[in-house]
Amino acid sequence: MEARLLKGKEVASMLGVSTSFAYLLMKRGDIPTVRIGSAVRVRPEDLERYINEKAAQNQASLGTSAYLA
Repeated sequence: MEARLLKGKEVASMLGVSTSFAYLLMKRGDIPTVRIGSAVRVRPEDLERYINEKAAQNQASLGTSAYLA
């Protein structure tokens, strides 16, 4: 069994955000985490789910917003 867990820095890099913002998303529970002792990690499938949910929310908001011209 190969269970790869992502570190906060890796999550930040994949999202294109700062490490501190990635940890904030994890702390708020926006991105589910796995704790191993004091280490906080993210399962790749949880990060993918977060990204997909955000993309769907953005698509929905684009469909209902008015043009700002």
